[in-house]
Amino acid sequence: MKIIKILKNNRCSLSFEVFPPKVSTSFEQVKPAIEKIAKLKPSFMSVTYGAGGGTSRYTLDIAEDIRNRYGVPTMAHLTCVSSTRETVAEKINDLKAAGIQNIMALRGDLTPEMKLSDSQHWDYSHAVDLIRELKESDADFCIGCACYPEVHPESPHQKEDIRWLKEKVDAGCDFMTTQMFFDNNLLYNFLYKIREAGITVPVIPGIMPITRAVQLERAVKLSGSFIPQRFKALVDRFGNDDMAMAQAGIAYATDQIIDLYANGVQNVHLYTMNKPEIARAILNNLSSIIGK
Repeated sequence: MKIIKILKNNRCSLSFEVFPPKVSTSFEQVKPAIEKIAKLKPSFMSVTYGAGGGTSRYTLDIAEDIRNRYGVPTMAHLTCVSSTRETVAEKINDLKAAGIQNIMALRGDLTPEMKLSDSQHWDYSHAVDLIRELKESDADFCIGCACYPEVHPESPHQKEDIRWLKEKVDAGCDFMTTQMFFDNNLLYNFLYKIREAGITVPVIPGIMPITRAVQLERAVKLSGSFIPQRFKALVDRFGNDDMAMAQAGIAYATDQIIDLYANGVQNVHLYTMNKPEIARAILNNLSSIIGK
């Protein structure tokens, strides 16, 4: 099933993101956790691309397995910045042959040897280049892209960020999924601005449950997200107690999601970090709201 059809259902839903192993030798360790998450029957699951493409072959394998064994619609991530056009064309053909209907089209993170100043020599500089290629292929993909409720770390300001988003939508992007955020007001402000700019495709908020204090530093480094004082106080109070921090982090993420639903957001995407116990706890907290 195409994700855009799921997003048009007039009901609250929760989807999950999982990721393949960083190294091929750990695949059998990752697989059981992903299977447990799939058994929770989210509205769909997305499977990220192996870092630098190193274990990217597992993205397709995992997406196929989730769909075929558990009947959960899947979306495969596809990055392009460290790839050649020949490699991307091969990946597109593999996805099409496997019957994958949904693609998250991303530029991807720069590898250590890559510099933005050299981007004119790359086959792909931006996600919009990949989106155009996906649309030009003979496969009828439903295409998602990423967006930042605050601002992309490489953008000088939000206006330019939104201009790039509009270009991706005009190129054929069907929906957007946000980077993590910890203050819902940032999302509501972002939605107002992009609608004013003429971007009308669905936006799925991405929520990251922080269940260990060390995760917060990594999350801020990765996304540059604003951390509200309420959440800082939570980490200060419970960060040294693993069980208390896990419970508090799950409660905070649940509260974010409920607030989003209450304010008219129908679909939320949970970054599970391959932790089925976290995904299950949040799903249980929302069971009557989303009918699980």
